[in-house]
Amino acid sequence: MNLVIVESPAKAKTINKYLGKDYHVLASFGHVRDLPAKDGSVLPDKDFSMTYAVDDDSKKHISAIAKAVKGSDKLILATDPDREGEAISWHVLEALRESKSLPKNIEVERVVFNEITKSAILDAMKHPRAIDMDLVNAQQARRALDYLVGFTLSPVLWRKLPGSKSAGRVQSVALRLICDRDEEIEKFISQEYWDIKAQMANTAGTAFRAKLSRWQGKKLEKFDIANEAQAKEITAALQSKTYQVVSIDPKQSRRHPYPPFTTSTLQQDASRKLGFSAKKTMQLAQKLYEGFDIGGETTGLITYMRTDGVTVSQDAITAARSLISGKYGNNYMPAAPRIYKVKQKNAQEAHEAIRPTDVTRTPDKLEAVLDRDMLRLYELIWKRMMASQMESALFDQMAVDIESSDKQATFHATGSVMRFDGFLTLYQESKDDDEEDEESKALPPLTMGESLAVKEVLPEQHFTEPPPRFTEASLVKKLEELSIGRPSTYASIISVLQERSYVTLDKKRFIAEARGRIVNAFLVSFFRRYVEFDFTAQLEDQLDDISAGKIDWKAVLHDWWKHFILTVDETKKLTNPQVLEAVDALLEPYIYRNFAKGTDPRACPNCGNGRLGLKTGKFGAFLGCSNYPECNYTKELAGANDDGAPAEGGTNEPVILGTDPKTGMEVIMKKGPYGIYVQLGNEKKPKRASLPKNIPPSEVTLEKALSLLSLPREIGTHPETGKMIVASTGRFGPYLLHDGKYTSLKAEDDLLTIGINRAVTVIAEKKVSGNAGATALRVVGTHPDGGEIALYSGRYGPYVKYGKINASLPRDADVNTYTLEEAIELIAGKSASGGKSGGRFGKKKTAAKASAKAPSKAKAPAKPSAKKKKAAAK
Repeated sequence: MNLVIVESPAKAKTINKYLGKDYHVLASFGHVRDLPAKDGSVLPDKDFSMTYAVDDDSKKHISAIAKAVKGSDKLILATDPDREGEAISWHVLEALRESKSLPKNIEVERVVFNEITKSAILDAMKHPRAIDMDLVNAQQARRALDYLVGFTLSPVLWRKLPGSKSAGRVQSVALRLICDRDEEIEKFISQEYWDIKAQMANTAGTAFRAKLSRWQGKKLEKFDIANEAQAKEITAALQSKTYQVVSIDPKQSRRHPYPPFTTSTLQQDASRKLGFSAKKTMQLAQKLYEGFDIGGETTGLITYMRTDGVTVSQDAITAARSLISGKYGNNYMPAAPRIYKVKQKNAQEAHEAIRPTDVTRTPDKLEAVLDRDMLRLYELIWKRMMASQMESALFDQMAVDIESSDKQATFHATGSVMRFDGFLTLYQESKDDDEEDEESKALPPLTMGESLAVKEVLPEQHFTEPPPRFTEASLVKKLEELSIGRPSTYASIISVLQERSYVTLDKKRFIAEARGRIVNAFLVSFFRRYVEFDFTAQLEDQLDDISAGKIDWKAVLHDWWKHFILTVDETKKLTNPQVLEAVDALLEPYIYRNFAKGTDPRACPNCGNGRLGLKTGKFGAFLGCSNYPECNYTKELAGANDDGAPAEGGTNEPVILGTDPKTGMEVIMKKGPYGIYVQLGNEKKPKRASLPKNIPPSEVTLEKALSLLSLPREIGTHPETGKMIVASTGRFGPYLLHDGKYTSLKAEDDLLTIGINRAVTVIAEKKVSGNAGATALRVVGTHPDGGEIALYSGRYGPYVKYGKINASLPRDADVNTYTLEEAIELIAGKSASGGKSGGRFGKKKTAAKASAKAPSKAKAPAKPSAKKKKAAAK
């Protein structure tokens, strides 16, 4: 019997069918070992000895593999065909060796395949090889670097800037890109400029538009016409002149198709065309890769989706060309196949591009198999692959110069006409921030010396605009251009930045939050080398050299660590006020941007003689008065939208709503770490009440604020129990309290006005429905052990239910795309921990096994608090 190990159970089931009865295929369920989230997992002073551990979720999978391997003749490691997949194969093998579960004489092979089709799997089995330790060591180096940054830099960040979450090797560089772009926008000064266009007509009367390009013998640059007065003066002079054609430059141009998708280009185009996040794109692509039942046989629909390669197999090219000829005609098929080459110098191993496994499986044939989003993504991949082998588009272009009879003015006009659409009949790549393409319009027939009539001369005012904020697509593109990180990690990098509240998406564009700006300023001030784009790209090049066997992985780590730890030690010596002073100075244009011109932005508006400066507290940074505690004025560091105003729902300054007639104290509305709230007075411990989500800050009056401050409110006694029903609000929103039990109020219910009849009804509805009668959002699938797995929405968020096991989904999970494999893994983790770990708030417990023993005196990174270990590891 031959034992085959793959990563996911879906693949295991499919591949077992392909290989037959002589093979037994098991899943590792992804990574089986990792560096435990604690000190000492990587020991720089012991030649970077790394201690790995099998986490609780993976123990039963390793046990199943260990049990199966004992009776096998051969162990075939068939994990994914990239560095991470290579490392997983090595970790499986090492885990079996350490547990003494690997038979001495068993033959061990490594096979890779780029698609899950029967022919690809059978061919891979004919070409086994050994584990590539260069790829494994490149992955080990990457993991060590990420761990050491997390467990060395993050604790310094926490101590110097309380309220900060974490710093990451690549995550911090991506954050800098977003912060730098925000800073460019804030510093941008718009400049006025004008251009002049003329509406002209040829002798046949056909109109077209031309732009003034020369005036009084001088070529006009962008800012040469600087104001309205100058534009009007030139316009008046142009209207009385006569014009004729003095130059015609016709030519043909070709637009060539794009290569098939890589991971990065797929993420970019799916974002632009379909509105998908990078994370969603990768989740859907994973499902398409693992396959669906097509005609009674499970088969993968696309090739492996984590790739930098643009090459395509000869069989796929031949199939595409044949389909193009039959479906579109021979004129749409170039004479020779198109061969693409990778342009990036640091592209990974020579994998194929992302393409359909069978191009004859057109999107319309899968409408009954795939859901809407998966079908849209498959169609995008199919069209891109087909277009990559089609003929170029052909355009007739013409440039014309038109001169006044006194030679004082020259207008220029361009036009373009598509003569043959070629690949554009099937696919057009979208772009961010498209500008109007004036050349896309055709010009009428014109001849040399032809006199032209001027219908109208039109001066147009313009203003320069700041660079646009990053979208997901443009951020991914920039990261790839700078060789920062790997395309396969971009989705997780973007997710982490959002989860840490460092950035937010507003109208599909990233804006750095105050917390993100402060963390970035700290890193730029004290760890500039490690957030420099060139340095990060050079480190990626070194990791690529490791994977190619050109340099030793530990030599790279030693060189990096000796500089990094010196910077950490120097920063530790700084006092918190020194750090805050540096960050405050760097962020001065951002922090004080919303103060009125002509005023001193640092003057305390409360006491008059104090100075405002950056302070830190449990919940992050804020502005505080230098006269504290005598003056307790504070100001929230609010986020900014495109015009630099406070973000919607935010409030930079406390809003005084009026005076409480009973106490004579001011009633104030403020913004805190948990949202907007109202407060009575400015005592040391003032009474406060959170603003319910259904009450916009703009609608809060003195009367409404006093009603919130009077909570909890007694509504009346329940007619059946005789016990009081109370309305109030808490962490999870407005609720009713009756007989010791809580019932959440619905969005349409106002806790300030709800009466006894409605309150009794709400409590009764909760009693009838309960959790037991909850309706599933959808059925995820059938568990391998039998029984249905369904997805529900609960008070604390979405969860999956299997039998008596309920497991909360992770915070970043998408209920619409959560897969059966992910649900099985989540349930397995919950089951193994007795229902006490995993899910949204759970933590994994690990049983560590050292790969190299280290004496107790070995120097290790500084020890962070227990609560922050997980965050640092990420």
